[in-house]
Amino acid sequence: MTAGDREVETPPSEAEGEGAEALFLRCPGCAEPVYRKEVERRLNVCPRCDHHLPVTVAQRVRLTVDRGTFRETHASLTASDPLGWVDSRPYPARVAAAREATGRAEALVTGFARIEDVETAIALFDFRFLGGSMGTVVGEKFSRLAEEACERGCPMVAFVASGGARMQEGTLSLLQMARVSDAIVQLREAGLAYVCVLTDPTTGGVAASLAMLGDVQIAEPGARIGFAGRRVIEQTIGEKLPEDFQKAETVFRSGMIDGVVPRAEIRSTLGRVLRVLTRQPR
Repeated sequence: MTAGDREVETPPSEAEGEGAEALFLRCPGCAEPVYRKEVERRLNVCPRCDHHLPVTVAQRVRLTVDRGTFRETHASLTASDPLGWVDSRPYPARVAAAREATGRAEALVTGFARIEDVETAIALFDFRFLGGSMGTVVGEKFSRLAEEACERGCPMVAFVASGGARMQEGTLSLLQMARVSDAIVQLREAGLAYVCVLTDPTTGGVAASLAMLGDVQIAEPGARIGFAGRRVIEQTIGEKLPEDFQKAETVFRSGMIDGVVPRAEIRSTLGRVLRVLTRQPR
């Protein structure tokens, strides 16, 4: 891995027992204890039920791009406190805690890499950073990446994991929906491909903007994709929703995305898609 990325790790909150030596973790999908090393060997996918557990940004980079090619951009951009927001804690304190927990400055990591030898601009959401929420810095980094992709003449891929717009930045965060959408229009006008990989969860203002504007859109199995959350909808309409509601497979059957791709096949799938969209031979 390059500087700025860390080694692959299983999120510690999912381990059964305490300490780094825990041998088992409990799968959120089937609720069964599974051997940790087997889960890691299968790219953080449960060997019993194929539930796709979360992966970190470092893991995603390692699983997706050609080794040693990722170069991060704009890593130092950080959020301000435009509204002086305070709830149970001031907004700056929440941001500082997220930085401490993730080792990153913001919820979006951007950079350039090669995917099966195709130079690609890459945007990766880190759900551990305030739920992967989109504020002004996320909008700025996404827009800058799109501009740089236009300058380089290369496609762009976004890996999405987000709860939506960041409420601590109010209307300023909602404005980012229009800003990132405009950045995607610029890519399209330049004749460059924009591909989305939707992971669990893809919701809120991010789902209503950059996540649903791809030329090709694929999702990991079981990913929750939608605008409002399941509980909010059930409380609003007073009805119980089906178990498969907002799951990637249901969204695919509804025609909103182009496919559901297991994690082990995402790199090769992206390689084929990017070569076709950029007219590059194998």
